[in-house]
Amino acid sequence: MNAELPGWWQPLLSRVATARASDFTRLPTPENGGRASAVLILLGESAPGEPDVLILRRADTLRAHAGQPAFPGGASDPDDADATATALREATEEVGLDPDSVEVVGELPTLWIPVSDFLVTPVLAWWREPHEVWPVDAAEVAEVARLPVAELVDPANRLRIRHPSGWIGPAFRVRGMLVWGFTAGVLSTLLDLAGWAVAWPTDHVETLPPPSVSPLP
Repeated sequence: MNAELPGWWQPLLSRVATARASDFTRLPTPENGGRASAVLILLGESAPGEPDVLILRRADTLRAHAGQPAFPGGASDPDDADATATALREATEEVGLDPDSVEVVGELPTLWIPVSDFLVTPVLAWWREPHEVWPVDAAEVAEVARLPVAELVDPANRLRIRHPSGWIGPAFRVRGMLVWGFTAGVLSTLLDLAGWAVAWPTDHVETLPPPSVSPLP
């Protein structure tokens, strides 16, 4: 482990080093096809020993995923060297992230999103030198927030969401954001792997509010 990383990183790093796609999803990642993409899971500290994660909320006017909280990220460009390059470029374009403020820790297993046929590689990173971030393009991003891990694991903020398709998955209601879908699924697994999660009421199931209904991520 990099000596510069805070101690709270250690349990997470030791677990994700051997993580498999099946730890995050029941859907097998296809060997061929799919559009390569990446997201940035950027963990920082709001105060020493108090980790948080950077989440954006997509603009309400988008044709897909309108108003939905997500990690910064998107489809790979031909000039991107790898998934890490894609994640950092997208975060720069979406929220003004300075790549030099970030230390990439590693890439997680690639996950398949069948509805969009995206093959998404989550890139795990330490925000070594946090700075102001903002919606670079209001037509794409409505807001940017740093959600404290302490609030994400609070049982009062955890629930499961039922999509009109019948799909049910984990969700978080934190600081005015309802985080669900792919983003919530990855977050939930990471909280478990890190040993940060505490027991929460998995029988608390709500229907996805109509204004947020969109195809599954």
